[in-house]
Amino acid sequence: MEQTFALIKPRAFTNHLTGPILNMINSSGFRISAIKGVWLSQREARKLYAVHQERSFFNDLVKYMTSGPIVVMILEKENAIEDLRALMGKTDPQEAESGTIRRLYGHDKQQNAIHGSDSPKNAEKESSLFFSRLERF
Repeated sequence: MEQTFALIKPRAFTNHLTGPILNMINSSGFRISAIKGVWLSQREARKLYAVHQERSFFNDLVKYMTSGPIVVMILEKENAIEDLRALMGKTDPQEAESGTIRRLYGHDKQQNAIHGSDSPKNAEKESSLFFSRLERF
């Protein structure tokens, strides 16, 4: 079993899309091993997206990610990282494949409904920002 980290972004949360997104995740065979709602601080958002700190969109991303509540979760499945990335679709909802989360519920590249880890190393790093080992089921 492989684990990955995912989060439902503020716009999707405030537009009541958490249920449909979680349904897609469950229907795709993922097991949710930890989940909670949080409201990121500036510090937490900067840490989560530190990989993008040199990019021009970084400050706007931090502002957006701290604009409302999010749902963070650890998902489990064989090939979890690859399968979640396929389920999410491309970063730009307009370029995402039909039937993917981002195509169905994303607004633009930044407000694309969901984030998912791109590697085992990042999945562990991102998960540990929100969940202790004891919180994982």
